[in-house]
Amino acid sequence: MATKPRLGQNFLIDAQAVERIATSLGDLSQRTVIEIGPGEGAITSALAARAAKVIAVELDPELAAHLRTSLMSKGDERITVVEQDVLQFDFAAASAAAGQRLAVAGNLPYYITSQILLKLAASHAVLDRAMLMVQREVADRVTAQPGSRDYGLLSVTVQMYGPAEKLFTLPPEAFSPPPEVHSTVFRWRFAPRFEELAVDEVTFLPFVRRAFAQKRKTLANNLRAAQFAPAVVSAALKQSGIDAQARAEALPIEALARLWHALKAPSPV
Repeated sequence: MATKPRLGQNFLIDAQAVERIATSLGDLSQRTVIEIGPGEGAITSALAARAAKVIAVELDPELAAHLRTSLMSKGDERITVVEQDVLQFDFAAASAAAGQRLAVAGNLPYYITSQILLKLAASHAVLDRAMLMVQREVADRVTAQPGSRDYGLLSVTVQMYGPAEKLFTLPPEAFSPPPEVHSTVFRWRFAPRFEELAVDEVTFLPFVRRAFAQKRKTLANNLRAAQFAPAVVSAALKQSGIDAQARAEALPIEALARLWHALKAPSPV
C-alpha cells in the first residue's frame, strides 16, 4: 500500500526482526497484546501466532480496512483491529476486558514517540511490558544512565515507570520506505518506583523537569531559576550529599529523590 509520510509510516519488512520482536515479549500464550501502529500487519501476524489475543490499534482508515481484510478475514478470532488514535485508546478498559495486565508492541511513529511513551506511562497500572521500536537516538535517551551524554528528563521519566533496555538496532533498509534514521527496539517492564522511593508521582516528575530545564546549567541554578530560594537549594543539596556544582544529568534517580525529600515540598518557594 502507498504510505502516508505525514503519519510516519515506515513498514518493517525484515522478517528476522519481526520474529525477534515477537519472541522478545516472552510467553504470550495466555496474554492479550496491544499493537500500536500495525501498518500492513507483519508484526501483527507474528504476535497472533503466539498470543491469546491481539488488539491492533491503527489510525489510518485504509490500513485498518486492509488489516481486517488480510488478517481477520482468514477467520483468526484472536485479532481485533481498532481504528483509533492510540493516544485516545483506553488501555484500562482493554485490560479489564482481558482480565489481566497487557503486553504492548509497536513500531512507533517518530513524530509522536514521546506522546505515546507518556501515554503508556500514564497507563502503567494496567500494563506488564512493552516491546517498542523507536528512532535510535530516542532509545539511547530512554535507556541512558547517569553521567552519559543522553541521560536527561526522558530517561528519568521512563525509568521511573520501570527498567528499559535496548535489544537491537535496525538500518533504514529494514523498512519500506526506508527512513533517514536507524531504529532501535527496546523492552520496557512496568514496575513504577514512586512507592519504593517514597516520592509523589504528581509532583516528582515536574520537579525533575525543572532540574533538567537547562542542560548546561548546574542543578542549583536550574532550581533557583524555578524560583526555589537560594538558601533552600543550598541546604537541600548539602542534606542530600550532592555537590553544589553538580548537574542534573550526573545524578541517578535515587539522588534526585533524596533532593526532592530534602526540599520538603517540591514546589517553588
